[in-house]
Amino acid sequence: MIMSTVTDARLVLGTGPAALLAAVVADPGRPLAVGVTGPGGHGKTALLRELARAHRDAGGTVREGAPGLDRPVDPGTVLLVDDAHLLDDARLETLRRLVAGGRHRLLVGYRPWPRPAALAGLAEALKRDGQQLVLDPFTVEQTRDYLAGVPDPGPAGELAAFVHAQTGGVPRDVERLVRGLRGSASRPGLPTELPRPAILAFGPDLEELPQDVRRLLLAVAAGVPLPVDLLGPLLDREPASVDELVAYTRAAGLLGADGRLAPIVRRAVVALSPATERSAIWRRLTEVQLGRGAAVLPLVRSLRAAGALDDCPAAALEAAAEEALGGEPALSAELFAAAAARGIPAGARQAVAAALAGDLEAALRLANRLLATAPPAVRAEAATVAATALAHRGQVERSVELYRWSGLAPSAAFAAVGALALGRPVAGVDLADDPAGGPPTLHASAARLTAEGVRESVTAAPTSALSRLVQATALLEPDGRRVLLPDSPAALAALTAIHCAELDIAESVLDRAVTTGIGGPLMARRHRLLQAWILMVRGQTAAAADRLAAVTAGDRPLEPRDLLLASALRLGIARRNSDVAGLQGGWGPALEAVVRHPVDLFTLLPLGELAVAGARLGDLARLKPYLREAWLLLDRLGGPALWSAPLHWTGLHAAILTEEPTVADGHVAALLAAADHSRYAAAAADAATVWVEVLRGVVDPVRVEAAARGLHDTGLCWDAARLAGQAAIRTSDRRAMTTLLECARVLQARSPARADGASDGTAPAADAGPTRYRLSDREHEVAELVLAGLTYREIGDRLFISAKTVEHHVARMRSRLDCANRAELLALLRTVVADRSAVAGRQPWPERDPR
Repeated sequence: MIMSTVTDARLVLGTGPAALLAAVVADPGRPLAVGVTGPGGHGKTALLRELARAHRDAGGTVREGAPGLDRPVDPGTVLLVDDAHLLDDARLETLRRLVAGGRHRLLVGYRPWPRPAALAGLAEALKRDGQQLVLDPFTVEQTRDYLAGVPDPGPAGELAAFVHAQTGGVPRDVERLVRGLRGSASRPGLPTELPRPAILAFGPDLEELPQDVRRLLLAVAAGVPLPVDLLGPLLDREPASVDELVAYTRAAGLLGADGRLAPIVRRAVVALSPATERSAIWRRLTEVQLGRGAAVLPLVRSLRAAGALDDCPAAALEAAAEEALGGEPALSAELFAAAAARGIPAGARQAVAAALAGDLEAALRLANRLLATAPPAVRAEAATVAATALAHRGQVERSVELYRWSGLAPSAAFAAVGALALGRPVAGVDLADDPAGGPPTLHASAARLTAEGVRESVTAAPTSALSRLVQATALLEPDGRRVLLPDSPAALAALTAIHCAELDIAESVLDRAVTTGIGGPLMARRHRLLQAWILMVRGQTAAAADRLAAVTAGDRPLEPRDLLLASALRLGIARRNSDVAGLQGGWGPALEAVVRHPVDLFTLLPLGELAVAGARLGDLARLKPYLREAWLLLDRLGGPALWSAPLHWTGLHAAILTEEPTVADGHVAALLAAADHSRYAAAAADAATVWVEVLRGVVDPVRVEAAARGLHDTGLCWDAARLAGQAAIRTSDRRAMTTLLECARVLQARSPARADGASDGTAPAADAGPTRYRLSDREHEVAELVLAGLTYREIGDRLFISAKTVEHHVARMRSRLDCANRAELLALLRTVVADRSAVAGRQPWPERDPR
């Protein structure tokens, strides 16, 4: 708040008034006829008094008040007449004649309304034979000038901007607000609410207004546009009479030229009007809006902000809740609840709003009650709400049952998607048939395309499936915010694209889904988590971690499906960053997430990532029951290559970490069998073959580099760099080792999005010799501890050397590895240290069993 002294009625003049005042001061004796007009509170009286003071200071005589008809006016006297709009016609005519005579000095002030013919004649004479000034509100700069000397509690100019925004620049209101701020307690920063003294200062003005004007102000204070054809029925007046009321209110300086109230005026009107009068007007306004079929949400939102929601009829609350469903589902649920509290029975739309807002607990509670007590039509919609909520919570089987039972248009398609996710497709179901016989809405068409896309991802080429899912997403974009979805076509399209190595398409679809808000807040987290997954796969672990942190921030807990994906992301990022502590800390919560969400087709991606993490931690056995369930699910679907290939790829890496060559060979064979199905399967098959050969001691640098670049081109950037690094560590050929480590470094730094092959990171330096990447045993120990996050002092204590010696080792490694900065050094050390650790103490794998 503000504590300062502000001079009373500080005069801030625009260009025209300032020039007039300067002319009077320079030549006070010259003939003068000035008309000053403007709404109330715009400074007419202050300017007239300043002009009169200039005449008095020069020794002149000033006479205030309208002249009588029989009293002569001395031409040498300055006649000051304020509020001329209140004079009768005879006095106005006398003033007009004095102006037309050209011998008298007059200062006349008046409002723009009322404007009888006599006042119009006077105004015309002043404009023709004298000078007329029209006063406008302060600009922001003039408001700042008015506040000169007042300490600004915020950044420069912030106080002036605040005052101007609250008052609209009306000088009277600026003065009232500044006085109120001056009397408030001193606090840092700008006020969070308008001071009560500033609001109370409007009391006398409002009390003097005619009742119809006060009713008009209350109607405008509701915050919605009010055309004359709406104000007439609201105020029980003819259009011409309404125009007069509006003109009166504008002339009083209470209503802006745009038909709106400044915030301080609106607050005063709401706070100082009798509650019964306010309730009657706002209730009548909502009834008129409903009767016209017009939008009521802006009105209801304004009433809610004013703390006057109790003045709103239940029917208006229900209508506003429906309007808010797409953009503000949480507000929609609140308004539905308020309508129910006023006697309208709680319905399925309230449950839909709660679900869209992400409050599945409330949605399930209400839907369950409606399923037991509501009429059949309401029960059907309640069933879809419950089915959607259960799908997000991992209870897909129960969700499918509810969708089939509801019989609504999109339900058959959603039930088919759920059945496929469980590995139990229903034969003979025609997704084109609408069991309810409803119209082919965008929602119903998108649901059908989604089901067809998922089915084709199992039975047909991935391109066909991806095309249908992208089309389904496009159908929902115009109005997708209000559509309740068990899973969005955008998320399923992204999953399909990730599985077939079309990461650019996945990113594009997810970006559009986030922008258009498909599925509302309920689906927003899933879309953002999948965006983070793509970043992680591409090796952009820092960006992925930032995205994950943003999604998981806040008080609302993740639902089981999102929790499983977030847990796998956390472990995947930790694994790629060689963060053993992160892996260990996230493993327990990840296992809990797996327990809470049964395995289905759309959780295979996080399940595979968890398998590698479990193998790295030596605890894969606890995950094996869920992996067996995943393979059984895929077997029931006929082993679709699209969904199987990534699980085989992660299975291969888990087998490598657990040193199970036979299991690894099985995954390689499966990938080779699926190589013709997609880019992902082809690249993974080639890389898997080479990787196993490397583990058996056979390192062909040309094949390794080709396989690594193939992985990189499909978006598996981290895996690509790791393959090259593994091969480099295991070869005895120093030239091959140098070449492969250079390849690993390039692949780790280069962005896959660059079609020209240019690097987004630091370009690798030229080959500096065969010993460039070799670390001594001591350097290897130091590197491991640096990557673990220890300080130089802590490393020295651990290795019984000085911190200075540790610093020397790090500097030598950075120089030898030719790293431009610490971040580049850490990135390369992760590859060198991890790959050396992987082979330490191990024998090459035996040759593959020819059987």
